Amino acid sequence: MAALSFEKPALNKAHTMRHLRHQIAVHPLLLLVCLILLAPVVAIAIVATGPTDDLMPHLLQTVLGRYVQNTILLMTGVGILAVMFGVSTAWLVSRYEFVGRRWFEWLLVLPAAMPAYIIAYSYTDFFEYAGPVQSHLRAFFGWQTARDYWFPEIRSFGGAMLIMASVLYPYIYLLARTSFRQTSANLFEIAEISGQNLFWHVGLPLARPAIIAGLSLVLMEVVSDFGTVEYFALETLTLGIFNVWIGMNSKPAAAQLALCAFVLIGLLLMMEIFARSRRSFQNSGFGRVGVPRKYLLPRYQMLCGAICILPIIIGFALPVTILLNFVVRGGGVQAPADILSLLQQSFGLALIAAILVIVLALFAALLAHYRSARSGQVLAGAAAAGYAFPGTILAIGVLAVAGYIDRASISMFSAPLMAGGFAVLLFGLMVRFHAVGYGSIVSGIRRMPPHMMESGLIMGYRFPVIIGKVILPLLRNSIIAGGLLVFVDVMKELPMTLLLRPFSFETFATYTYQFAKDEMLEVAAIPALLIVCAGLLPVYLANRALEK
Repeated sequence: MAALSFEKPALNKAHTMRHLRHQIAVHPLLLLVCLILLAPVVAIAIVATGPTDDLMPHLLQTVLGRYVQNTILLMTGVGILAVMFGVSTAWLVSRYEFVGRRWFEWLLVLPAAMPAYIIAYSYTDFFEYAGPVQSHLRAFFGWQTARDYWFPEIRSFGGAMLIMASVLYPYIYLLARTSFRQTSANLFEIAEISGQNLFWHVGLPLARPAIIAGLSLVLMEVVSDFGTVEYFALETLTLGIFNVWIGMNSKPAAAQLALCAFVLIGLLLMMEIFARSRRSFQNSGFGRVGVPRKYLLPRYQMLCGAICILPIIIGFALPVTILLNFVVRGGGVQAPADILSLLQQSFGLALIAAILVIVLALFAALLAHYRSARSGQVLAGAAAAGYAFPGTILAIGVLAVAGYIDRASISMFSAPLMAGGFAVLLFGLMVRFHAVGYGSIVSGIRRMPPHMMESGLIMGYRFPVIIGKVILPLLRNSIIAGGLLVFVDVMKELPMTLLLRPFSFETFATYTYQFAKDEMLEVAAIPALLIVCAGLLPVYLANRALEK
């Protein structure tokens, strides 16, 4: 019996050593997946080397400087407002006890479900010269024309900054609130005894990496935005890429502009990596955590409530009310397309894309962490770079790769593989949102107890059995969360869907965009509301997870 008890572990140890030898290099299947995902990024650089017929020198002399300047200006304004909204509200709900604080903790996340371009459409109709606000002002004060009074122009840089900041600040709010709650309570108590300001001397310095990380995400979304800047006619790099590609029919010039935008995005990514690497800003204390709560007088409670409710009204309550008003007045009934058909196409595309992204992300994450060495994990992380590219930029590389595949398949099989549009759109969405699914699954793997795979191998189980019976059940919540996030991102995605969709294929985002562009937002009110509703569930789940 003793011999038998030692023989089986010896065999299992040898099996474990064979498994570890698989981790010396990158797994071939992982390498193939990463090359496919990185192909559009490489294709952008290849397309950029093509002839532009002297278009780029012309753009450089005329509009390129304005594109870059406007993009940086928009990023600066949105960043400042988003930090003000996010940090102030996160500190108020963490530090002070006032009426409605528990409700505000949840309500402040709701604007994350609202796409910026939908707010732009709603506010333009509501605040423009012929809208209800200015019409009522003219009727009440007896004004006749716009020369009789001043009213802020919503279609401006200031309007775009306010709109984008009101829907993007939750990135900063969630991370800052989490940081405030994870800070050791002893540090706040020491500062309070010393007579120092808790926010400036403890809360803000320790939350700085989280704030910078959230700010970098906000700025990347600003660079990626197409619907708002196009509707407001703001000449940014993203809109310039679209105009050069579609309006001037020059993919090489558009790809060269895309590389300029990539420089800005690369700087933002470096900023986020730097913020995450500065671990010395975070406390390592144990015991009680969180800011000590302070009770306020009624007038100060009203002030805290007003500060918290302002971004909620701007980023969620008012645009939803405007859209509901269109629905109640019957504008949505005039929609020429069948809403059920539109619902089927939008949900079908989002569901298929979410399933494909999660399957591919799960495959890549498992191979990177259990079948590859450190280099495999680095390569898998690099393959998630598609999320850092705006849809207009990535669409150039996706079409280039699809063209290469079609030419190769025609020469080999006398038939194209990617032609038809829908396959190209799915491929683009997989590349664009692979990082969302991959990041969710990797975070789940890192939360699991270490050496799960080695323990199973020592017990005599094979790799597929351990994956199926141990790893996947533990990753269930991460898989569901990642799938929901991808689903909502696909529902909201506008530029890539607009550029790569098949002929006569509509989603909620493209449908809303087309009618809003023609000043017919009342027709697209129901699809716009459905986009918002689809984003509420992931927002709820994310906030609940952070609460835990």
